[in-house]
Amino acid sequence: MIELDPQLLTWLVLASAALSVALALAVLALGLRLRNLRREQRRAFDLASGEDVVGALGRLDTEVAAVRRDVGSVHANTEHLRELLRSTVSKVGVVRYDAFDDMGGALSFSAALLDERGCGVIVSAINGRTETRCYAKPVVGGLSEHHLSAEEQAAVDAAVEGRGASVVSSGRSRRRRSAS
Repeated sequence: MIELDPQLLTWLVLASAALSVALALAVLALGLRLRNLRREQRRAFDLASGEDVVGALGRLDTEVAAVRRDVGSVHANTEHLRELLRSTVSKVGVVRYDAFDDMGGALSFSAALLDERGCGVIVSAINGRTETRCYAKPVVGGLSEHHLSAEEQAAVDAAVEGRGASVVSSGRSRRRRSAS
């Protein structure tokens, strides 16, 4: 057997004791860190209900897939609604005017009611002293197969160009355009 010098043996004992204390402190620090990590994990995932991290992620994946399906359904419904809205009245142009020289107040009017493709109807009301006559003419793509008066054409142009609420002269000195 090898005999060690008592002084060397003392140094080896002190070194191993210091190393043991350092390792004990490291184990204590790692234990505290592990306890903090477990506390954070319990806070992040409700482990009291028995759901682990893998279960929670699986549940979230299922929920995300359901949300994606719902978004796809909403998108399809939105496209359907957009198609329906394309055929609703979205452009309006109104021209008010005096149809006869002896009439005042611009009580006659032509109103173009068009969808976004420029299709719809133009309604004209000609106000006289004893009666008012109304006419309706179809409009397709901003044009009509029937003859349009200058006021009717001005109403169609105002609707197509989005000027329905602007005040513009209709071409005759006593006629004016206004919003309906």
